[in-house]
This record gives sequence, structure tokens and C-alpha cells, in this order.
Amino acid sequence: MGVAFSVLSHRGVIAVGGDDRVAFLQGLISNDTTKVAPGQAIWAALLTPQGRFLNDMFVADAGDVLLLETERERAPALAKKLSLYRLRSKVTVEDRSATMEVAVAYGPGADALLPLDGAPNGAVAFVDPRLPELGLRVLAPAGQAAALLTARGATAAPVEAYESLRLSLGVPDGSRDLPPEKALLMESGFDELHGVDWQKGCYMGQELTARTKYRGLVKKRLFPVRVEGPLPAPGAPIEHNGQEVGEIRSGTGDRALALLRLDAVRAPDGLVAGGTRIRPEVPRWMRLPEAAE
Repeated sequence: MGVAFSVLSHRGVIAVGGDDRVAFLQGLISNDTTKVAPGQAIWAALLTPQGRFLNDMFVADAGDVLLLETERERAPALAKKLSLYRLRSKVTVEDRSATMEVAVAYGPGADALLPLDGAPNGAVAFVDPRLPELGLRVLAPAGQAAALLTARGATAAPVEAYESLRLSLGVPDGSRDLPPEKALLMESGFDELHGVDWQKGCYMGQELTARTKYRGLVKKRLFPVRVEGPLPAPGAPIEHNGQEVGEIRSGTGDRALALLRLDAVRAPDGLVAGGTRIRPEVPRWMRLPEAAE
């Protein structure tokens, strides 16, 4: 298999400009905005003051602005929230989801497509900072990503192909895997997937996130699962011997993500969701307490 690409119509783009753009985001999100550079993006989350998930985002350098790749449907609300935090900061916030699109290029050799020489003005591309197996993410003017990637030898593939890859690796995707105002970063892989910087200064929700990590308070985790039968609906409870131990999140085909109690991964043969057998897997990047491995 060569390099494939898929356009992610459910992802949008917000532009944050102004002289204070780096410092402004630094005080809000879970990762270190000073690490963003041309071709080098970060993955981060905006949290509630109580440390619960609100939005995930990639932050990429586009010259005079930082581009935030996030959920398209929730981008207007995120842009509005960021605008409320501006106060006296020299910052502009603009939802560009109507004029930009997001694509992913993946498969062996995807990173060789970089740099995107001759790309249209405003386009940026970077290796996914979570896992290199997830390939490249491309933010381009609307309608131009496919031509840009086809010209470099990549082949168009249905979005389900990328979804299967993401799900097999156990990587969450926005609010369909991380319920807003409920999910915790330490339950959701943000630590191992490079979505939190533990050395940076304060940001919203930092206290609970740090306490959860250092006190070992995590009792549940998002796991990739194989589904042996009809794919249960998102939110469907997962049971073991009649006791609820988790729930299904996003899925496609025979793959899904599921939030599971850590003790449930020790009894994978008895897990069912609505009569469908669920088999959890532990991805190689995940660090678990010894008792749960």
C-alpha cells in the first residue's frame, strides 16, 4: 500500500492572529504553544476550570497566524469562547472553516511528502504529533487538498480507511470520543499522545489534570476494541457478567473506541455490548498500572 489521503469534512480551522497569539493560547490550553514552529504542530485541549475536556485542537504555524484545527461543528462556539478570553491581549480570532479544509495523508512514506513545496498560499502540513503512524495533516484552502496530495502521488481513500487506522491505534477524535465537560485528559491518552506539557506554566484546568496524574487517580481509560458482530451505537453500555464496566464511543466496521474500567481489561472474554462481543486491546503507546496490564 502506498500513501493514501482522506479529506476530513468534520474538521475545521480557526485562525488566531496578533502579536500576543502565542502567549494568549499558552495560558489557555494543555500543551506548550512556544513549541509550535513551521512544520511542527502540537495537539492540545481546552478544558473547563474543573479540568474537564471542552475541545481538542492541533496548533500549527502559518506565518502571521496560528491555525487551530478542531471540530468543524463546534468551531464557531470555540472561536466565540476564545474571543471572550482576549481581554486586552493583541489577538484576533477568526473561524475559517468555510474557506479551509483538513485532509490526512497516511501509509508508508507519508512523511516523505513534506515539505509541500508549491502549496497554495495559506496551506500548512505537519506530521501528526500524537503518533507518526497517523501520517500527515494538511490544512489547505477549501477544495485544494485533494489536488495538492494527488500531485505528490497520494491516492484518494474513503474516510473510513483513515478511521479504521485511528481506531486501531486507540486515538480519540474530538467530542465523539471525549464527552465535553465530562472527559478527563488522563483517561483519554493525552499524556502518552503528547497532548499535555507538564513543565509549562498555568493553564485552565491544570490543577485537576496534574492531581489526576500524580495521585494515580485514573480508574478508566479509552481503549481500542474489536467488535465481533453488529457495531453498537455510541454510548452503548459494555457489561461483564451483567455489570456495567464501560461504554462504546466512536466506531466503524469492526473497530471502535471504548471507555473501560481498568479492571475490565483483565477479563476481556466476557465483555459484551448489546449482545455483541467486545475485545479490548492495549496499544503499544499506552502506559497502564501493572495490575491492569
